[in-house]
Amino acid sequence: MATDPQADIAAAQPSDIGLLGQLIRFALIGGFCALVDLGTYTLLTQVAGMATSPWVDVARAISFIVGTTTAFFLNRKFTFSGGRRDGKAQVGSFVLLYTVTFFVAVGVNQLMLQVLPESAWQHTLCWAVSQATATVINFVMLKWVVFREPSTEEN
Repeated sequence: MATDPQADIAAAQPSDIGLLGQLIRFALIGGFCALVDLGTYTLLTQVAGMATSPWVDVARAISFIVGTTTAFFLNRKFTFSGGRRDGKAQVGSFVLLYTVTFFVAVGVNQLMLQVLPESAWQHTLCWAVSQATATVINFVMLKWVVFREPSTEEN
């Protein structure tokens, strides 16, 4: 069961933007969503008082969820529009991928908080390292698993 009314049309047409086009779109959307994520994280750590443990992990978790959910829908529409859309299986793949990258992002953020010296930029730098790690994992898995384009045999 597809979750998109035009799923059959989109799934039947491979992407014509190619890998470079997908990387560019992914980077642009990722940049926007990273700002959403960082803005949420900064708001929670600096304004809402969640800058100390364990609240900093909660803040990172919330910002990750906000940013990556936004990225999923924008990338589905604009970056991987030629990919498969098979409803429940795709949603399951998305949930599994983002569950793994969620723990990676929070874990890397916590590791960086332990490794980097305290400074005015510590939280931002920790966020950036954790975000970069999650971004690489997300592109690879979105491209070749979640939004995999149908092969010529599948058409």
